[in-house]
Amino acid sequence: MEQEYIDKSINDEHDFDHAVSEEVLSDIAYYRTLIVNVIMIGKPDDDWVLVDTGTHKYHKRILHACEQRYGKKPPQAIILTHGHFDHAGSAKKLAEHWDIPIYLHPYELDYVTGAKEYPPGDPTVGGGLISLLSGIFPTKIDHLKGFVQPLPSDGSLPFLSDWQYIETFGHTPGHISLFRKKDRVLIAGDALSTEKPESTLAVFFPLQHVYGPPAYFTEDWYDAEQSVKKLAKLDPNIIIAGHGIPMEGETMKGELQKLADNFTEQAIPKHRRH
Repeated sequence: MEQEYIDKSINDEHDFDHAVSEEVLSDIAYYRTLIVNVIMIGKPDDDWVLVDTGTHKYHKRILHACEQRYGKKPPQAIILTHGHFDHAGSAKKLAEHWDIPIYLHPYELDYVTGAKEYPPGDPTVGGGLISLLSGIFPTKIDHLKGFVQPLPSDGSLPFLSDWQYIETFGHTPGHISLFRKKDRVLIAGDALSTEKPESTLAVFFPLQHVYGPPAYFTEDWYDAEQSVKKLAKLDPNIIIAGHGIPMEGETMKGELQKLADNFTEQAIPKHRRH
């Protein structure tokens, strides 16, 4: 099973020296876990917030990466772009360790408190080994009841006064992206990707390119398209996606606009269940 492989690879590795964050800006860093990014917002000497938490049992590596940047100072909160296993898998362990709240969109609450499960992954979408394995990926995570709170309805983000969240539904019913207007930094979650998310090769040999959301888990392709169009209109200077290396510059801008204009051809798989 893919999840068993991920758990084993984490538990067999006791040296976390390589688990360090990479700085994007003076107040933004990310740590590239096995298959997804976690993002830290805040300068090393300031208060900070963690966005997304990787897969189950990755909390020790994430803690190491965070402590390398912030010492023992805990974040003020965890914000989840959505509740899929690879973004929320270590949320409970980290929230327990730091004794902090977790925030996400109200439409995601049922999926992280046990009331609902996400649809299973769709291995028919093609694109690589990760797609083929997606049918056995977890569709629910550790219950976050007692830790999780809904984000405010006005688009504001707790503890991040100069950021806002953007409703980027489609990949999941309550998916969000984070945007800072003053320098147009976009934390996209899985609304789009900067590596081919269906391919195992892309994990080990990442090539920067703007792709659509991970196809094997995307539920509503119409909403996903509208979300990408919405993000393109923001004209971001930097994109930090859930999957892939951060991108900036004119090449990124051009590829994002091309994806928005040609979403059906570029992102929607010809064969799919959803």
